[in-house]
Amino acid sequence: MPIKSRLFALSCIALVFSSCGNNQPVDRSGPPATPTPAAGMVTSADVVKVQAANVALSAGGNADAAVTLSISPNFHVNANPASYSYLIPSELKAEKLEGLTAGKPVYPAAEKKKFQFAPEPLAVYEGEALIKLPLYAEKNITNGTLSLPVSVRVQACDHEQCFPPATLKTTISVEVK
Repeated sequence: MPIKSRLFALSCIALVFSSCGNNQPVDRSGPPATPTPAAGMVTSADVVKVQAANVALSAGGNADAAVTLSISPNFHVNANPASYSYLIPSELKAEKLEGLTAGKPVYPAAEKKKFQFAPEPLAVYEGEALIKLPLYAEKNITNGTLSLPVSVRVQACDHEQCFPPATLKTTISVEVK
């Protein structure tokens, strides 16, 4: 039997066996179905909350804003930086606001924890994690209270699995004196 015929026969046999045990009809007429989350599935936004403390500074001055992540018991989020490049780190971002500049966030020290799903201990935050955000006010900024929108991207995990990431939003009330 020529090689091409043998390959064709093997392909046909593989096709027949690959559908064994699958008694469900397959509808390929439309786009692929989007899986729906199971009832009661936990999301990152369910187990992580974000709060920002008010901050005051003078025109031409600077201050650190405090953004706190509150992580439910028995859950953690990846630290920043994350242990591996494929993990999603917790990340704080501030929107641009005229007269006010946000610096690079200062993340807390991570806790190293060993989990069943990872070969090495991972850098994580549990409980509460305080992120500091340096703020700088321009000299000519008008006195008053500003609302600085910030967001924190997190991916919550328990001891067995990680959940889809979420972007949590809040505002920092900045009083310029």
